[in-house]
Parts: sequence; C-alpha cells; structure tokens
Amino acid sequence: MNNPANQRPDADRHGAFLSFDPERSLAFKLRILLKTLISATVLTLWSVVMLLVAIGTLFMARRLYNEYLAKWLAMFILWQWNIKVIVHNYGEIPRGQVIYISNHTSTIDIFAVLSLGLSRCRYFLFGRLRRIIPLGIIATVMGTFFTFPQTQPEKRIRVFRNADKALRRTGESVYLSPEGKRVTTGEIGKFNKGAFHLATSLKAPIVPFYIQIPEEINPGAGIDAEPGTIHIYFEKPIPTADWKLEDLVENKEMVRDLFLGYHRKHGSG
Repeated sequence: MNNPANQRPDADRHGAFLSFDPERSLAFKLRILLKTLISATVLTLWSVVMLLVAIGTLFMARRLYNEYLAKWLAMFILWQWNIKVIVHNYGEIPRGQVIYISNHTSTIDIFAVLSLGLSRCRYFLFGRLRRIIPLGIIATVMGTFFTFPQTQPEKRIRVFRNADKALRRTGESVYLSPEGKRVTTGEIGKFNKGAFHLATSLKAPIVPFYIQIPEEINPGAGIDAEPGTIHIYFEKPIPTADWKLEDLVENKEMVRDLFLGYHRKHGSG
C-alpha cells in the first residue's frame, strides 16, 4: 500500500482544486473529469431539491435536511467516486448535546462526515465556500455556521458567540474540525480554540473521531480522489462538565495530544 510507485505526487495532495499527474493516462483524466461533472450536476440539482423542501416545510425540519437529504447526497457522491466509508464505534455516544470534532485532511472529509447522518447536528463551514452556490444553498438550508479566516478574529468571535446562543437554545449537537482547514501534510495540524470555547461554555461532552484516508486515494486539497476505503474511528467521549475558561489552552492541547495518539494508531502512514 505504501509503495512509492503507487503514492500520489505532492502536487496532487497539496495543489489545486483539480490537478493531474502528467504521467496519468488520458483515460484516467477523462474519467476524473466525467465524475467531476456528474458530481457538480447532482450537487446543483440536489441544492434546488433541498431548497424547495425547506421552503415547503418553512425551514423548520432541519433533521430532515441534515440527517436524510444531505446524508443521501453525500452517500451518492462517495458511491459515484467508488469510495466506501467504514465506521468503527468505540463506545456509545452520550445522550443529548455533544460536540463532534475530527481531523481534516481532505476534500473528501465533508462528504464522509455528512454520510454519517449525525443526530440533531449542525455544522461549521468556511464561509468562502458559499461562493460555490449549490454548496452554499445546501449549507444554509442545513443551518450551518459560516466561519471567517484567522486573520479576522472579531468576526470569528461573533460567529462562535452566535453559535453558542443558538446551540444553547436548541440543544442541538455540532460538528467542527479544530484544525480549521485541510491539513494535507499527513500530520495533525495546530488546533484552534473555537471548539473548546463551545465545549467549555455549553458543558457538552466532546465526541472525537479520527478520519483515516489512505494516501493513495486522498486528493488533499483537490478533488481527484481514487477508489478506496475510508475508515472513521469514534473514540471515547471527553467530559467537559468541569472545564473552565482559564484552562482553555491546556484542554485544547490535551485533546490535540489525544489526536496525535489516534493518528499514530490509525494513520495511513
């Protein structure tokens, strides 16, 4: 599996939205292009379906949009790219509100996470992705919280404060990656504080899971994924009832250390 001849070049893993190894065959390039066009078409049509359903239900049936419509879309996209997701459950997820977090290594992650159909769960998404109009429509219907870059801290703080109020009011769970971006180096990236602010404020347990994508199928920041299997490992929930804001950095680094352990245990390398 780790034969250098089979590994994808750095340009593919770290590069543009759609990049090809020049040594790939024309048939491979055409196949990737066709799959991309099909995915884009389905994404566009499904965004219209979800918007119409949302209008018809007065935007009040978020579980329908998130746990079913978005899940079915994600499962189709993964199926169309011949990517299988195997979930490993380590213990039961606590009842009630939880904060799901994971590593973030690839464009594939968003579809793998949505395919889980997490119960009563909302999501965070980088706001600039709304420029992809179908994705922006779907995310908005789902009640997604749109974040700003680290270079705009005041706007980021406002987003997380609004999310805190909304989640406190509804009791919903939420998913976000503390890395805040795709980390395509094959390592666990630096953790941001947002997820841990939420956990400390809401006193909701953190449910960590590790997404393991073999290097030979991982498109990194691109979309030219190859067929294969993704493994998602749910780990032991982390209680936060006694967390305090003054311990925020310490708790953040403690959780990151856990992810370093998950990475050593499950990582493709």
